[in-house]
Amino acid sequence: MFLLDDRLVFPNVENADEEGLLAVGGNLSPERLVLAYRNGIFPWFNEDSPILWWSPDPRMVLFPKEVRISKSMRQLIKRNSFKITWNTNFIEVLQECSAIDRKGQNGTWITDGMKKAYIHLHEIGIAKSIEVWDEDVLVGGLYGVDLGHVFCGESMFSKASNASKYAFIHLAQELEAQGYKVIDCQVYNSHLESLGAKEIPRSEFIEILKATALPPNKELGQN
Repeated sequence: MFLLDDRLVFPNVENADEEGLLAVGGNLSPERLVLAYRNGIFPWFNEDSPILWWSPDPRMVLFPKEVRISKSMRQLIKRNSFKITWNTNFIEVLQECSAIDRKGQNGTWITDGMKKAYIHLHEIGIAKSIEVWDEDVLVGGLYGVDLGHVFCGESMFSKASNASKYAFIHLAQELEAQGYKVIDCQVYNSHLESLGAKEIPRSEFIEILKATALPPNKELGQN
């Protein structure tokens, strides 16, 4: 495990331990966060912990064209059961994601420091959100980091049945239309597996990141 200092650098991801932990310390500046995501690294830690940086192997991803849409979800989408917006309520989506009661987790990893960091990334056009509405009530959504060819999903929430699925499917369809290569889902999640996500070797994911290192695309949801 590597201890980071003020220098804007990360060790090679091959140095991560069996669980994917690569480094400790540093800060959550926009420059460091973007450097991390572009190298297959992400922060994940609790409020009472130092900043921990991870790069697990294998990596959970979804190739947008492989999104799995059940018959019931197709019917919901066809009926326009929910309204979708993009990047209109980022802070509220972030707050809702942080408030989720996750089994086996004591507290949230979306700490106050993390919120400030991702709000800053949103303000400079790198962190994006999708909102799902039932009339004028926010019932679901997700947020992540847009690298221009890879979307790094961070968290999602649902306060109505199928609302998070609705957001994720729309994200996949939008990214496929804009030529994105992959959605990074970080670690195994049975819910995302049901939507078509799968594990691939970390080395394959890193090659995807390196293949087309582009700045963020035009605003998602705006064709």
